[in-house]
Amino acid sequence: MLNYLWGGMILIGIAVAAFTGKMPDVTNAAIDSSKEAVTTCITMTGILSMWTGLMKIAETSGLIKILSKKMAPFLKFLFLQIPKNHKALDYISTNIIANIFGLGWAATPAGINAMEEMQKLNHNKKYASRSMCMFMIFNMSSLQIICVNLIAYRTQYNSANPSEIIGPGLFATFVSTVAGILFVKIVERWKYK
Repeated sequence: MLNYLWGGMILIGIAVAAFTGKMPDVTNAAIDSSKEAVTTCITMTGILSMWTGLMKIAETSGLIKILSKKMAPFLKFLFLQIPKNHKALDYISTNIIANIFGLGWAATPAGINAMEEMQKLNHNKKYASRSMCMFMIFNMSSLQIICVNLIAYRTQYNSANPSEIIGPGLFATFVSTVAGILFVKIVERWKYK
């Protein structure tokens, strides 16, 4: 459906440009946008490589394991159905740590693995468990200290202070994470009394 929407908008734009004599502007914009897209991809690939490498170093050095142990009481409160020291908790920890540092792309594989492990614990395979729902809400709200993508984009477009987004980003993601957790806990109490 989305393909039809975008395709329709492009065709309407080209038709309007043809009738108003703005076709050279459309051609120039297409070329400039293509160049900008390639530049953005190269920039993001470098940033992705650096942060993914740092995550791998943190994992290899045992830092992820240490942080996972520190997070255990918090994770036990959030994910009541997951047994202590279960593999799903390790994946959830890795996902949360990656999201905190604004590394959504590095968090995704750990998130998928966490869901697969939680599905093994799920008694009703047709529906998501409470832990799976909590993880989805927590993951979507994505508490972030460093918004790597936004800082990279702001740097690329010559922002005077690209890192000024950190404070507002931290506040917004903190509020959304707390709201998400409260929502799930309220629904759990109401639905599973």
